[in-house]
Amino acid sequence: MTVHYGFDSLPAFRNPVVTVGSYDGVHGGHRAILQRINELAAKNGGESVVVTFAPHPRIVLGKAEGLKLLNTLEEKITLLEEVGVDHLVVAPFTEEFSRLSSEEYVREYLVKKIGVRTLVVGYNHHFGHNKDGDFRFLQSLQEECGFEVCEISRQQIDDEKVSSTVVRTLIAEGDMVHAMRLLGRPYILIANIKEYAADPYKLLPPNGRYRVQIEGQGSAVLMISHNGINLDFASTYNLEKPLQIGFLDRIG
Repeated sequence: MTVHYGFDSLPAFRNPVVTVGSYDGVHGGHRAILQRINELAAKNGGESVVVTFAPHPRIVLGKAEGLKLLNTLEEKITLLEEVGVDHLVVAPFTEEFSRLSSEEYVREYLVKKIGVRTLVVGYNHHFGHNKDGDFRFLQSLQEECGFEVCEISRQQIDDEKVSSTVVRTLIAEGDMVHAMRLLGRPYILIANIKEYAADPYKLLPPNGRYRVQIEGQGSAVLMISHNGINLDFASTYNLEKPLQIGFLDRIG
């Protein structure tokens, strides 16, 4: 996956199949959309493109109180790469950008800068200033602007609705097994254990002991406390670089 920061130096994407969103958690519902853009890109000889935003819009708009995110940008990049997306565009979110109307956003960014040919949106997707853009609005523009839009229905796993909000609640309660089922993989934390500096917006499970999987190094037990995070028998692991830690379950 190629990561592009901003819209100013984008390549000419080949028949791009695009989706836009925060994709916090890259959960099972997100994965249905991502799988669809990959399928359409392969079918049409194109490339799959995800557009996301940094910093999070609530931070820029002064509404960050209580904000907890499932992924840092680094973690989101890792998860999207695992899904097999061709390109990720990290759009800088600013106050000026937030004032764009839905039509300006579609015409100036999705059409002119990305060259969208197919746009895939999730259930109840809204965008633009005042969130006035939606699936019907996109349908009204598709013929004139030369793209096709399709909507993915709301996803359910075992009859349970999947959303980032639901997953956040489970993580905050320490229910890592249930969260893993909705995410489609263990909840991840990428961190330097030796010099851990907590991201104020990254959601961590409650204090306790957790069985975890460390990418490339096997299973371990991780302790979360008011003093930070620590691995049992830490000397047996390579701590010279950040570790990708997947939470499996809570054991105490």
